[in-house]
Amino acid sequence: MKIAKYTIGMGDRFGQQATAQLRAVIEAEGRGIAIAPTWNKSHREHTLIGSAPDDVRIAANSAVAALGWKGPFYLDADHVNEKSVDGFVDSCNFFTLDVAEFIGTPAPEPEIDAFVEWAQGIAMPELPFLDYGVASLRGAARKFLLAAQEAGKIYRRIAFKKGSSAFVTEVSMDETTHPQTPSELVLILAMLRRESVPVQTIAPKFCGEFHKGVDYIGDVAAFETEFDQHVSVVEHAKRMLGLPLTLKLSVHSGSDKFSIYPAINRVIRKHGAGLHVKTAGTTWLEELLGLAESGGEALDLAKDIYEQAYNRREELSAPYATVIGINPEALPDPATVHGWDADAFSRALRHDPRCAEFRGDFRQLLHIAFRIAAEMKPRFSAAVSRNESRIAKNVTSNLLDRHIVPIFS
Repeated sequence: MKIAKYTIGMGDRFGQQATAQLRAVIEAEGRGIAIAPTWNKSHREHTLIGSAPDDVRIAANSAVAALGWKGPFYLDADHVNEKSVDGFVDSCNFFTLDVAEFIGTPAPEPEIDAFVEWAQGIAMPELPFLDYGVASLRGAARKFLLAAQEAGKIYRRIAFKKGSSAFVTEVSMDETTHPQTPSELVLILAMLRRESVPVQTIAPKFCGEFHKGVDYIGDVAAFETEFDQHVSVVEHAKRMLGLPLTLKLSVHSGSDKFSIYPAINRVIRKHGAGLHVKTAGTTWLEELLGLAESGGEALDLAKDIYEQAYNRREELSAPYATVIGINPEALPDPATVHGWDADAFSRALRHDPRCAEFRGDFRQLLHIAFRIAAEMKPRFSAAVSRNESRIAKNVTSNLLDRHIVPIFS
């Protein structure tokens, strides 16, 4: 299965916004932006919410039928490993293989030696910022070879069960501490080629911080330089290493990174490159924002979710330690929040850096607080249904105007 040039990963925590999300893609098409929707949901999210992979497919199929979408679309088994992948095989046609936990653990020394010898004997991309010295080859192999081998195991498991032509493969190495350099990226791709993994999107960790629900933290100019080099690596590697010609970069925790969208747009235009951008919790936050804007019982529900999240913030934060940066001292006390009206809550939550009342730490905590909503699911789902019109408008506008258009137009 070949992936489309431009794809947008769309998380839908509670499976109620697929139509609103797809409407953003259709409106983008009307503006000349051809982009394929990719509904993504991880094993962790399914476990916390009590949903199953087939629920995502049912919601996507329903939206596609309702809006008459004729283009390609994908169902992404997000951040799966060898233990969790089997439950997604029947429902998904896109698999994000998460091997970050294996980064830094060396493969057996003979296997490292074999990779270094092999890499020295093949044609590699010739770019001035790349280093193919023996020390660099060995250092990269010690850091990433075991992770690449694990990706190979997961890929072969899926291919055996599903058939190798029935899905798209992404490899994720972003949820780790240190960014991968362009030299490391090309060697990772070489390792995946040696493992016969037909990777079509690769998600490295970039410089700076990609915290969930808030803007990029870091040097935007440095990011643009690195991103440009990474795209150059991908464009050269897919030809010289015999990787799929559809191979492209994937930006994880890509939602709300408004300050780097112009840089991303410039680079992909410069190279004529494809791109996958993965968003997830931004849709859940638009649901919460719509509830707050609605006032009354819906606003009370949003406040109750925040209060519980505040009291359980350490528990909620633990699984997301590498992708959040919440300052507990900057969080408003629940008693204060309970005194807010709809406008005050909305201004604090809505991601508008120009607004003095916007609170990034408040937003980050609510981003990971979907578990609380899941625990009160009947009440939450009913409230979303009652306020669907307002919420759907927010979801479509957020995805289209604040993400798709700035990145892909």
